[in-house]
Amino acid sequence: MKILVTGGTGMVGSVFNNIKTDHELILVSSKDCDLKNSLETNRMIKTIKPQAVIHLAARVGGIKGNRDHMGDFFSDNMAINLNLLDACHNNNIEKVVSVLSTCIYPNNSFYPLTEDQIHMGPPHESNFGYAYAKRMLDIYSKALRRQYERNYTCAIPNNLYGPNDNFDLLNGHVVPTVIRKIWEAKQSGTPPIFWGTGRPLREFTYAPDFAETLLWMVENYNSADPLNVGSTEEIEVSALVASVSKILDYGGEIIWDIKMPEGQFKKPSSNENFLNLYKNFNYTKIKDGLELTCNWFIKNYPNVRGVK
Repeated sequence: MKILVTGGTGMVGSVFNNIKTDHELILVSSKDCDLKNSLETNRMIKTIKPQAVIHLAARVGGIKGNRDHMGDFFSDNMAINLNLLDACHNNNIEKVVSVLSTCIYPNNSFYPLTEDQIHMGPPHESNFGYAYAKRMLDIYSKALRRQYERNYTCAIPNNLYGPNDNFDLLNGHVVPTVIRKIWEAKQSGTPPIFWGTGRPLREFTYAPDFAETLLWMVENYNSADPLNVGSTEEIEVSALVASVSKILDYGGEIIWDIKMPEGQFKKPSSNENFLNLYKNFNYTKIKDGLELTCNWFIKNYPNVRGVK
């Protein structure tokens, strides 16, 4: 099967360069096509003629980026998603698996997060624009299915991390931010500063694990319902910082700026529906994934995304 992967140079997209599969994978990035441009997007789909699309491309960022650019995160992601699904529909693409995020869940959800709760209330303020754009990706996928019987669906990972992540301190997520701050603190002797108390709990999924689930969904999952596919192994942010410090051999001071926001306190998810279908899937343990990611970072620093 010919599968087009958008966001092909990102953290998850880059995994597909080395993944073992019999499929023909075609990876594209913003350098190949501006998905915010509908004509470019339609031309790309028409030229490549994939049988399926894994849609990873998005404008993403951490708490500060989402807070400061809420409107841009909404409008850019709405344009990307609408243009991509329109182009797939107009060119009769058989299968599309798009990527959502657990941040789409309502702020006042019941735990663990289950797929039936997605649209039951507003998302947390820290991800407002991005989360609503991602919710609309689910809605449009379902609308195209209901009207035109398109086999379009969505995967919901939680906090992704791994080699080739974005280590930009303003726009990166928690794991790459922690790794970079600890590493640079070790080099400079200046204590790293982290936002909040360190008490919030997070679940993390290693990017190569997620890439594997996406291929599985292309091959096996044909329901309209989005599917939680992330690991449910949970860790406090402070414990994450301690683990990275140990891996990077940093024994210095850690400063927590409790005046700064830290997002939702917790958002544990249920992957029960996924594991009922993919019964033998094994997630990479956080400690192992962190070590692999830290080792990759050390080997490639400073020539990593967000630093160079």
